[in-house]
Amino acid sequence: MASVPGTDPTVVAARFNDSINRRDVEELAKLMSEDHRFIDSETNTVSGKQACLEAWRGFFDSFPDYRNIFTSLTAKDAVVTIVGYSECSEPSLAGPALWTARIQGEKVTEWRVYTDTPEIRARLGVSRTT
Repeated sequence: MASVPGTDPTVVAARFNDSINRRDVEELAKLMSEDHRFIDSETNTVSGKQACLEAWRGFFDSFPDYRNIFTSLTAKDAVVTIVGYSECSEPSLAGPALWTARIQGEKVTEWRVYTDTPEIRARLGVSRTT
């Protein structure tokens, strides 16, 4: 399903990320669809809004200094492809990353993290200069 007319999917994705960076679980809950799905860079999946909120609470407790910095957001229909990097004192969580956000109206139905590799950039249609 496409986005609601007048709703910019990149704005919804940026708001979702701002909530992650602020560790704001209440705002994340407002932005998640009931069937929200989170997929990490290892393809581990958490499904359902409540399960995802619990996962974020645990993540924020474990990594309080984690944050994402986006350098570009590009929407094609209801999918936003994001280029950027993460900062965290845990080295495995810091560095270049790619994300996709599936947006339905003003809700995020899927938030997915990818390792930034040439293969994944090609699959997502992201150029090396982005």
